[in-house]
Amino acid sequence: MALTPKQLLHLAVDAAEDKKAMDIVVLDLQGISLIADYFVICHGNSDTQVQAIANEIRQSAHQAGSIVRGTEGMDSGRWVLIDLGDVVVHVFHREEREYYNIEKLWSDAKVVEMA
Repeated sequence: MALTPKQLLHLAVDAAEDKKAMDIVVLDLQGISLIADYFVICHGNSDTQVQAIANEIRQSAHQAGSIVRGTEGMDSGRWVLIDLGDVVVHVFHREEREYYNIEKLWSDAKVVEMA
């Protein structure tokens, strides 16, 4: 059985939290973009932590039977994008997150409170 977008969102956030991702923000893009329903944005404090967060999210999705459609940026560990279909995860190095500030680019999106 395929995961719903909300289940996939929770899976990604939980996996990021497991690897101590910092400042996790979820943006609801429904009605704003056709790219995905949700963006998950977080950061790590080193290239190694960024890669560990991204690997945990990919492994968790795989174990849940979800398809990881693509991953970009794993080699550098500065900005890793993980395409889970309805959920796209951006795992930044802290410095890159401050520089690109994609939360501001998507300021029309509602921030989702994760409990």
